[in-house]
Amino acid sequence: MNNPTRRRIRVLVVDDSALVRHAITAALGGDPEIEVVGSACDPYVAREKIEQLAPDVLTLDLEMPRMDGLTFLRILMKHHPLPVVVVSSLAQQGSQAAMDAIEAGAVDVLAKPDGTMSIGGLADRLAYHVKAAAAADLSRWRFVAQAPKPPTHKNTAPAATGPAHAPPFDSRKIIVIGGSTGGVEALRRLLPAFPQGLPPIAVVQHISAHFARVVAERLDALCGLDVREAADGGLLRPGTCVIAPGDTHLAVEFVAGSYRTKLLKTPPIHHCRPAVDVLFRSAAEAAGPHAVAVLLTGMGSDGALGMQAIRRAGGTTIAEHESTCVVYGMPRAAVELGVVDQSVPLPDIPAAIFEAVTRRPPIAP
Repeated sequence: MNNPTRRRIRVLVVDDSALVRHAITAALGGDPEIEVVGSACDPYVAREKIEQLAPDVLTLDLEMPRMDGLTFLRILMKHHPLPVVVVSSLAQQGSQAAMDAIEAGAVDVLAKPDGTMSIGGLADRLAYHVKAAAAADLSRWRFVAQAPKPPTHKNTAPAATGPAHAPPFDSRKIIVIGGSTGGVEALRRLLPAFPQGLPPIAVVQHISAHFARVVAERLDALCGLDVREAADGGLLRPGTCVIAPGDTHLAVEFVAGSYRTKLLKTPPIHHCRPAVDVLFRSAAEAAGPHAVAVLLTGMGSDGALGMQAIRRAGGTTIAEHESTCVVYGMPRAAVELGVVDQSVPLPDIPAAIFEAVTRRPPIAP
């Protein structure tokens, strides 16, 4: 039940198309927790409206006259930080602009559907992302965003913060990671700190449908791991990291002595597809005590029940500590469920994972 005295989230819609502004306003207007307080046709008008209306969240297009949205976003985050959800056609087809927007400070990026009136179909997802943005702690986002920038060529050198190569580990080990709001930036900080030779890694990040590939490419350029978008039936080898495609669940299975990926179009869970719970539950079944699960920043409770399954199977569970979470939602849900072995600040997670994968499970009596 909604608390009638609770202050609604104030949203400013910034888009050069009057039809899109109307469609986004209508899509958000149906949620009792959100109030669209105004709109702007370009960044210059938006600047005035921000001063007048004091919004909590902006929705922002990237293609606009007089000043493009990416430039405006960078200026805004430098001089007047506000949670921003980018809604743009440039986020379609894996555009680099989507990753640029995340790196510039956008909390989330959504692909604008073809046809302005079809934005109504985004109503539930758009409201969810606006609420997540409103809950984001931008001071923690700025901490997380201090990740290294991609080099001009792939870095094959070992991470300076860890061993050159992981020592021998149980070949059954697998690392599964889940994240949502703030998770892309967390991965940009996390993966380059991993030593080479770790067990295979599978990631579910709540992400727009066409965004996973460009995230994988950017992360691949940033670290020594082989990072790619997951494919159905793909073999998971040590030193590799796969990321679930947008709008597709990712699971893992153990077949003929190796882990393989499985892509599923089953219904969303917690309104999410991909869902962290799907990956974690499959890891509990496929790997049992050999699974190492990590739950990063994000709104909601996705991943908590999957982490419970891994814990019951004897695996290791690690949650990002509240002190570094952009949104302390998913880790909190797992902690409150009592299924987290360690709550660890983001910079200390690589060491916790390293310790977990090099520790052999107890021998059954």
